[in-house]
Amino acid sequence: MTCASCSNTVTDVVSAVPGVEKVFVSLIEGHASVVIQSEKTASHVLEAISDAGFEAQILSVTAPNGPFDLSLSVEGMTCASCSNTITSAISAVPGVEDVSVSFIDGHASVRITVRDVVQRVLEAVSDAGYEAQVVSVTAVRESLMDVARNVTFRVDGLYCRHCPKKIMDAVAATGVDVVTPLTDFTNPILAVRYLPDPPRLSIRSLMTAIAKANDPPFSVTMHKPPSIEELARQRLMRETRTLLLRLSVAVVAAVPAFVLGTVYMSLVSQSNSTRKYIVEPMWAGNVSRVQWALFFIATPVMFFSAWTFHRRSLREIYALWRPGSVTPLWRRFVRFGSMSMLVSAGVSVAYFSSIALLALGAVQAPSATGEGDTSTYFDSVVLLTMFLLAGEFREEMFCAFADIVIGRFLESYSKSRTADAVNALVSLRPQHALIATQREITSPGTRLREVSVDMLDIGDIVRVPHGSSPPADGIVSSDDWKADKAIEILFDESSLTGEARAVVKQPGDEVFAGTVNVGPVVSVRIKAVGGQTMLDKIVQVVREGQARRAPLERYADVITAYFVPVVTLLAIITWVIWFALGESGALPKDSLDIPVGGWPVWSLEFAIALFVIACPCGIGLAAPTALLVGSGLAAKFGILARGGGEAFQEMAKTQIIVFDKTGTLTEGGAPRVSDTEISSKSYDKATVLGVAAALEGTSVHPLAKAIRNMCDKEGANDVAATAVREVSGRGVSGHFDALGLSAVIGSEAWVLEHGAVANTELEALIMKWKSEAKSVVVLALSSGGGEGPFVIVATFAVTDVLRPEARETIEWLHNQNIEAWMISGDNTETATAVARMAGIRPEHVIGDVLPTEKADKIRALQEGGRIVAMVGDGINDAPALAMADVGIAVGSGSDVAISSASFILLTSDLRRLVTLRDLSQKTISRVIFNFGWALVYNVAAIPIAAGVIYPAGHARLNPVWASLAMALSSVSVICSSLMLKLYREPKFVSASRT
Repeated sequence: MTCASCSNTVTDVVSAVPGVEKVFVSLIEGHASVVIQSEKTASHVLEAISDAGFEAQILSVTAPNGPFDLSLSVEGMTCASCSNTITSAISAVPGVEDVSVSFIDGHASVRITVRDVVQRVLEAVSDAGYEAQVVSVTAVRESLMDVARNVTFRVDGLYCRHCPKKIMDAVAATGVDVVTPLTDFTNPILAVRYLPDPPRLSIRSLMTAIAKANDPPFSVTMHKPPSIEELARQRLMRETRTLLLRLSVAVVAAVPAFVLGTVYMSLVSQSNSTRKYIVEPMWAGNVSRVQWALFFIATPVMFFSAWTFHRRSLREIYALWRPGSVTPLWRRFVRFGSMSMLVSAGVSVAYFSSIALLALGAVQAPSATGEGDTSTYFDSVVLLTMFLLAGEFREEMFCAFADIVIGRFLESYSKSRTADAVNALVSLRPQHALIATQREITSPGTRLREVSVDMLDIGDIVRVPHGSSPPADGIVSSDDWKADKAIEILFDESSLTGEARAVVKQPGDEVFAGTVNVGPVVSVRIKAVGGQTMLDKIVQVVREGQARRAPLERYADVITAYFVPVVTLLAIITWVIWFALGESGALPKDSLDIPVGGWPVWSLEFAIALFVIACPCGIGLAAPTALLVGSGLAAKFGILARGGGEAFQEMAKTQIIVFDKTGTLTEGGAPRVSDTEISSKSYDKATVLGVAAALEGTSVHPLAKAIRNMCDKEGANDVAATAVREVSGRGVSGHFDALGLSAVIGSEAWVLEHGAVANTELEALIMKWKSEAKSVVVLALSSGGGEGPFVIVATFAVTDVLRPEARETIEWLHNQNIEAWMISGDNTETATAVARMAGIRPEHVIGDVLPTEKADKIRALQEGGRIVAMVGDGINDAPALAMADVGIAVGSGSDVAISSASFILLTSDLRRLVTLRDLSQKTISRVIFNFGWALVYNVAAIPIAAGVIYPAGHARLNPVWASLAMALSSVSVICSSLMLKLYREPKFVSASRT
């Protein structure tokens, strides 16, 4: 391939091969990536390229880049039954691997095998009676095609039907793949997919090409779809407005309905003149004025206010019985419906049975007493709908409270406590970047242009000034290195690693958005943009964690799934029993207290009341409401519950808590030199300390800072070092020309590698310091400019102070029968000494382990089914945090550790761990109590509605009062959850605050 026409030809011939889905050809690299349906298609692709006059060879054939995570915003969910319905509908779609639906925030996360499944998922949700909107579709794992980028543009300035064609022609000329074409000037959105190849093909060149497709130029901007949080907020406001309108109509109708149907019919004396007037027959047969009035009042409520319930239930029925439904026939009878179906059934039975009674009354002769028929349920329809809508509105308001109040509290609290990792990281990323407009950045004619970070592409070269953060992940360019090999490229990666020291970078090394350049200006070649940077992935992981549900919630799913068919069956059985008792004469004749309809209509009131009072809402709200309140309380005490309900439940049952040492049990921030041993006979103390200070002054490692500070205080000489070189995690070396010396300072192993020898006395001293939990730093000098042997001249012991609350926290855990363990990469002697000071048993100490080995040790502790929590702060703790049943990242730790954790402690105070354990137990206990209360409520209420108390004085539950009782079911659960707000921390934790 020699030109763009060649690459276009290859694209065209390969695209024409059957079984080829997508083609990406890079002219510059002479490389093509092809998505094919099967491996057999690969040979046909080679033949097509050969026939076109080109030669090609297969480098690799890999599996597709699925699965994908599909994020949806779902409208219309009101209870756990709704989420169960959607879960079942989506799970039945071929190509769906996993589904998680949250009705609290209206969000669904779906794992799919291929992108083509997205439309079928949307159709399944729609058929189930709900509306869904795609928020994002992201690949789970990287592959060959991940270098391709999807971007969406908004093109303004279109004014006629020819404009879209101009734009599409301009896009076609660039050779990119069109995902969503622009076909209508009223909807100016265009989505494309391409392989970045700047400056020939980049997001900027695409925008320029589109803009120049017209004169005057079109206005082209990046189009960003709203986030899941924004969509949830919009959905909530939209549903709330609609619900409020329907509720308003029901409330307006409920006032006269209650006055006419309840007050005058039940509470006002029969001799009252107004009552006599409204019960007189009017218009037709024996139908009273009050019944006609209630009919006209109830009808708009039935078909407008209650329509939200009818629509959902009709869609649920259609989804269950539609042609092609994959739901087994037996399951359609035993597992279906939601609260909406129960409500719709109850309201519909009440309304249409009242219509039937109205018709029967209309064909009867007027009563001789002058009183018309009043035995309808129109008032029940109105009041029932009002109570149900009020209950739903109340739940919407609870969701709004959880989304807005708790959400904003979390946001404001996190911002006030700068340890909020995600917000802190995102704030470090600049909004603009300095991009080089030419390939050779060191050429004299290079121009720098400031662009938005959204305008960056893979392959772009950007300049990162001192004190700034890279705008995206990238690789250090060799251009600056070629210009001046003496420069030292340094990046502060504490936001990622938790290590408060600069890391030396060389050409080819990777740098990340969120880190800070503490050296001279450097050139970086971008390698990850558009949601693929480490920062973006951390934010996405945190967001996905909110969808994790507690295992206890699955019990609610099972109960609510079978709730509707069971209640329907009970209602039918109730009607049949009372009808049979009435017709058989088992009931006294005076029990039949209605003039029309007979025993069938009389028995119907029991069935309607049972339909209405039985509600799965309380069961469905039992877990999510308590967990939401628990999450809010956790934030109040400086804990972010990233792992959701599952993390709370696991934390409540934790049997072992494993601590990292440095930065978790110890303060890790500002260590100090506790002991110094000067063993030089050739140089005085001031010179030795001056050499140490000069070398350590070039490092930002905490141990180096401690030694430098000590040397300055002890009167170290001012000596100059040259050719200083730092080896990460080992030490520093350099030359002292004025003294004729070379020097190395660092770990014992690092110094011994340079040929230095520690005598027996020094070895004993080093072992003693290690046993006292002190880190050892050794300084060795070589005379003759490094030609002579290195001789140890000074040894320093640096103490990393144990956190003052560590021992008290460990004691509390032991009192709760929780085993405390320590795992560390430090030597076993030092780790054991720290553990002894913290109160951890020596046999529970694991030292000298690598980061990956930490995960293996956690797995070993989990043997036998024990639940293990891991507390850590560094990037080296991330594998262990991910392996543990509960990962807990402390606020001073790295954000990679945070991305692997279930909980995030916004401060490093270990007492927050005590609060977390205690709060988790209280929250899960409240969830269990809510479940029990909701079940008892329904178990007690259903028999009452069915008429078990009727033999005692002919007492029966009117459908109106049954609807009120149903509403109180979920109210009581919410109130129970809100009682968690009375939670107080354990005594020794709260005492430490005062």
